[in-house]
Amino acid sequence: MAAHHCQFRVYYEDTDAGGIVYHARYLGFAERARAEALRSLGLSVGEMAAEDGIGFVVRQLNIRYHAPLRLDELLEVETSLLHASGARLMLRQIITNHSRAGQKAVVIEVELACLKLASMTPLRLPAVYQARLEGLKDLTKD
Repeated sequence: MAAHHCQFRVYYEDTDAGGIVYHARYLGFAERARAEALRSLGLSVGEMAAEDGIGFVVRQLNIRYHAPLRLDELLEVETSLLHASGARLMLRQIITNHSRAGQKAVVIEVELACLKLASMTPLRLPAVYQARLEGLKDLTKD
């Protein structure tokens, strides 16, 4: 497996008064795509929390806007693992406009910290999770 791909449609609730996707909504699309990417690897966020007491929080993110998305357009979020070590994961998410031949809309790089939810303290990513996450490495990109 390489990068995970997930599609969403832009709805009215996603847009601002100008009819384009409101800047903060891209974070919502990215969050849903990250959850689906983990699910595709057999890592349900809900099950990880309930069964293992493990969760992820955003430690840092960088977002770069390239072109706007508009109402009713179909977007695709590509999620890939840049690296994972210790209690941290670094992911790249590229949002493209599927309705306009894959035009790049947004690039997000997000650093996630793995936490033990009961104490909200950093937790080294369990080896089984780290091994599964390697399935998100896109070997065609650096």
